[in-house]
Amino acid sequence: MTAHIHAIGTAVPDHDVHRLFIDWAAVRLEGRDRALFLRMAGRAGIEHRYSVVPRDPIETGGFYGGGRMPPTSERMRAYAREAPELALAAITDLGERAAIDGITHLVVASCTGFVAPGIDQIIARRLGLDGSVERTLVGFMGCYAAVAALRVAHHIARSDPQARILVVTVELCSLHMQDRPQLESLLAQLQFADGAAAALVSSEPGGIAIDRFFAATLPDSADLIRWDIGDEGFVMHLSGEVPGRIAQALDTPDLRRAILGNRTAEEIPSWAVHAGGRSILDAVEHGLGLGADALAASREVLRRHGNMSSSTLLFALAALMAGPSAIDGIAVAFGPGLAAEGFAIASL
Repeated sequence: MTAHIHAIGTAVPDHDVHRLFIDWAAVRLEGRDRALFLRMAGRAGIEHRYSVVPRDPIETGGFYGGGRMPPTSERMRAYAREAPELALAAITDLGERAAIDGITHLVVASCTGFVAPGIDQIIARRLGLDGSVERTLVGFMGCYAAVAALRVAHHIARSDPQARILVVTVELCSLHMQDRPQLESLLAQLQFADGAAAALVSSEPGGIAIDRFFAATLPDSADLIRWDIGDEGFVMHLSGEVPGRIAQALDTPDLRRAILGNRTAEEIPSWAVHAGGRSILDAVEHGLGLGADALAASREVLRRHGNMSSSTLLFALAALMAGPSAIDGIAVAFGPGLAAEGFAIASL
């Protein structure tokens, strides 16, 4: 049996904070660093990023108002309150695209918060799911966690023809803003945003088939992408070396074979690549020798929403599914490790 994604729903908060962050970050830098930050922000390929915090989180009385950096405990309370709401908005959007009755399994991925009972239990309760629904929580895997969540759903669907699996990703990256006046830190924070996605997976034919999962870890790269849990949120470390290392790795036969299988890049028309940043998409495009429009769906997700960690890949898949063309291609994401994970996709 083959697992199929029947539909994908998405959701972002109401508050666009991209320009607010650029203005806030720029005054924390001086001279050449400020000019470089503003130039990089203008070239980032991002126009909007959304946050669950109030419309102006840095104004007096705002979540980060007056230079205040909330402790991790306060950020986690906000996560416990806001993450289920955003996840349920994505599930509502999914429900407008496919019937989501009869759910037997729930798989949730998130790396931007912790709460117990888990967010999977909160979502299940809010949806009124039966207590017998089997739940799996994929935690703290970062940007490729959607692949892990879909891999779990893939194995469930292949082993149980009656299974109807709800896959949810929800990330609140904006809860972890850091007041660190270093260029690399502010450029990393420039990418991230909040978003949620929900997908219905089963072995029943329809939508897009998912198959041939792959995973690869780049050697000597563990420190290039990290989340450290600090007293004032989760601190993101995103090295400027990441795009170059990805491009370099894509030039090796082993990683190319893992991603492409027995095909060449020219033979693969459909691509859903995690929009980790413009430089990441450029590295994949150049590393695999893709055409100028091959990553159009991923670039549009980046432009409209920024990097929503694990939710981003599902946004790109949703964009492909909404397009006029049949899908025949690859979905791939990069994250901590430094690792690449993905799978093959095809319309029926």
